[in-house]
Amino acid sequence: MTKTLTMLACLVALTAGTANAEEECFVPMSLWQPKEAVTQLAAQNEWTVRRIKIDDGCYQIDGTDAAGRRIEVTIHPATLDVIEIEYEDADEDDD
Repeated sequence: MTKTLTMLACLVALTAGTANAEEECFVPMSLWQPKEAVTQLAAQNEWTVRRIKIDDGCYQIDGTDAAGRRIEVTIHPATLDVIEIEYEDADEDDD
């Protein structure tokens, strides 16, 4: 019985974590920061912006960092917190 309850608790925790990650950017548009604020955030971080788009309810910057590496930055639309930075390796393009 205890083993079953432990497994069930783990399953619930994992499911809640996944749902939270998928929904972390879904906030009402009335709470969003303007696109210009995202541009300013990029400038403060010395990112060169190629494109700003909306993906899964988050702002997403495609561009390069100060070192010239290609990046994809996911930003919370209300708080402008950086959720994730992905570095795109040049080797991936060669395949």
